[in-house]
Amino acid sequence: MQKLIATVFNYSLDGLLADQGTAFWDFCFSLPENNQPGAARQLDFLRGASAHVFGRSAYEGTSVAMMTNTGHPFSPILNAAPKVVFSRTMNSAAWNNTVVASGETTEEVDRLRQGGDGYIIVWGGVRLWRSLMQRDLLDEIQFSVFPYIAGEGTRLFNGVPKSYALELVSSSASENGIVTLRYQRRR
Repeated sequence: MQKLIATVFNYSLDGLLADQGTAFWDFCFSLPENNQPGAARQLDFLRGASAHVFGRSAYEGTSVAMMTNTGHPFSPILNAAPKVVFSRTMNSAAWNNTVVASGETTEEVDRLRQGGDGYIIVWGGVRLWRSLMQRDLLDEIQFSVFPYIAGEGTRLFNGVPKSYALELVSSSASENGIVTLRYQRRR
């Protein structure tokens, strides 16, 4: 059975996501040294996934960005990869190789996990991450933690289980101070 791995980019030290229009967003995306998504291990991780999963909002933003910004290091990987968007409001998806999952979340995830020992990457959004945590469906969470106190933004862990034990798998730091933390779900 395939593992479900949530990846959380642009996460602050005070536990907030970089919301568009905030100073933290500007810090993450306007400074060249912070916006270098091309590390070889990161690209290998993306290439190795059997599928990429999005909630509707994350899908809408990512699909447009990847289809129009073909020079981005993620673009050739994501444009070619199998993708699933979880949505009860979408009937079809314009991004090639994308299917819409509109059924019950646990059943849809169970279907995705069949057929191998690889992994599936969950990109977000926040409602999808929270839903997967509430149903205890995530096997691993990877955080890219920026050296920044945001003070404003979306708190990822509102409305999730009160107890959710994780075990550190690995940690690494980049030259610009961004720390990547990998945790697996302790069951």
